[in-house]
Amino acid sequence: MYDIPVTGFLRLPQVLTIIPVGKTCWWEGVKSGRYPKPVKLSSRCTAWRAEDIQALIRSLSNEPHDHHGHVASEATESEKPHE
Repeated sequence: MYDIPVTGFLRLPQVLTIIPVGKTCWWEGVKSGRYPKPVKLSSRCTAWRAEDIQALIRSLSNEPHDHHGHVASEATESEKPHE
């Protein structure tokens, strides 16, 4: 596991060693606002503030989870009622 610096920036591969989701899921979470927005360090370099990732870990740790490990307030596709 990667040690999170107190301040600084993390590139996506570093973030994904800390937050165990796939790249597509991560970018969907960024778009939806669930995960923090990145910072453009240059035209081809995107990173996240270490402080934002630390805050995300704290917020995810405080969310109630159901017995399947899902966040209690979110239903998976198979759990959503069919209309």
